[in-house]
Amino acid sequence: MARILIYDPYTNQISTYNRNESDPMPYSYNTTLRVREFRGSSNSPTLWTTTAAMEAWNLTRRRYGGPIHVGYAFKRIWEGGHGTKSQHYAGVAFDVGQGQGSSARNAIWNAAKNTGAWGYVEPQSMTPTWVHFDRRLGTPACSGTTSGYPTLRRGAVGVYTLVMQDALNALGYSTRTLDGKFGANTESALKAFQRSVSLTADGVCGCNTWNRLTNAALGIGRTGTVIN
Repeated sequence: MARILIYDPYTNQISTYNRNESDPMPYSYNTTLRVREFRGSSNSPTLWTTTAAMEAWNLTRRRYGGPIHVGYAFKRIWEGGHGTKSQHYAGVAFDVGQGQGSSARNAIWNAAKNTGAWGYVEPQSMTPTWVHFDRRLGTPACSGTTSGYPTLRRGAVGVYTLVMQDALNALGYSTRTLDGKFGANTESALKAFQRSVSLTADGVCGCNTWNRLTNAALGIGRTGTVIN
């Protein structure tokens, strides 16, 4: 049984669902994306994504018109496996089509691109044996790039707050919860982390804080302070 947090960017709300591994992901089209497929190799009892990512998946799946093999989707940052600010940790990225053949991957890539629903569809030259697309949200905190995570401050809600809380908890800076809501406890934990790495303790997760936080938490494994 998985606990699944779904952030709706249109209402700025997070809903919680409990699903078995063989059940469809909330908001996914019929059985085109089951919980176990979205989970992939993650061992986390808690997963998260957005309604926008599920809508983009549905559009892509309908346009493609056949099964899409999902190799990698969700990961928690302390599990690693991707870059320091990967959209997989936010639950909005998919690496698909592994083993389906080049013609199928080309058709999947075109289906994803033509929906116009994904924030990013990676050029095929960069991923010759799979297709990557993600439904990133917001403006990256670090200027001069289209990737990364947005600046977060108290009151922020969503999957990027979940990534931040998860990283802080794994490093021992307790937010006391993993709910995707940037409240007083999360702010206190962030300030404590900022002080520990000699950053200005302003409680704002901007470019420098994201860089230090994600580099510190990436791939360290499940610690005793991780919250599920």
